[in-house]
Amino acid sequence: QETFQALGLAKRKAIIDAMRKAAVQNAEPLAKLAREETGMGRYEDKVKKNLLTATKTPGVECLESRAYTGDDGLTLVEWAPFGIVAAIIPSTNPTATVINNSISILAAGNSVIFSPHPAAVKCSRETMRLLNEAIVGAGGPKNLITTVDPASQEMTKAVLAHPAVSVNLVTGGPAIVKVAMTVGKTCKTIAAGPGNPPVVVDETADLEKAAKGVISGCSFDNNVLCTAEKEVIVTE
Repeated sequence: QETFQALGLAKRKAIIDAMRKAAVQNAEPLAKLAREETGMGRYEDKVKKNLLTATKTPGVECLESRAYTGDDGLTLVEWAPFGIVAAIIPSTNPTATVINNSISILAAGNSVIFSPHPAAVKCSRETMRLLNEAIVGAGGPKNLITTVDPASQEMTKAVLAHPAVSVNLVTGGPAIVKVAMTVGKTCKTIAAGPGNPPVVVDETADLEKAAKGVISGCSFDNNVLCTAEKEVIVTE
């Protein structure tokens, strides 16, 4: 991570671009691998998720320096990495989460240790392998993206509680979020909670458009996304 941070933003951008390219090129095989291993969702929709995370996850463009000047002097604000991030990968969106987390974590100059769900180890590790390959091919250091072995609850708890980890990034249900929030150390934790998104259809709605939107949204990848529609509230 320290070697990577010292490369500078221009080199970091080239590395992130290479990661995006690798993720786009492998979006379909990774989606099929995730569907086969987890037994959840639809691979066609998982392709879309992989492509979305590969192309739309924010990168180094978010790290613009800013200067403030006035009668009291000059202030320069620059963004610095935390260091090592521990990230939890769910079985519902394994390859897309690895792509998204890797790009955002590395764009900020950090490195990452992933702990995948035991039901999604193979597809998660293959995604990491492809991204690491892209990083090295673009001139970056080896092993910026690492993982645990074996994938287990005990190993996940150990990584989250490790003193060298500066940030815990948790994608998953309430149980794993609780673990991350109670590991007993001072550490920034970014976590997703339970998802129960409602759709409100009121008197201003185009009913045909609303119906199509609700059905396509809640059926996307068989509703495994926590952000997908889970309930509909329709006014009288």
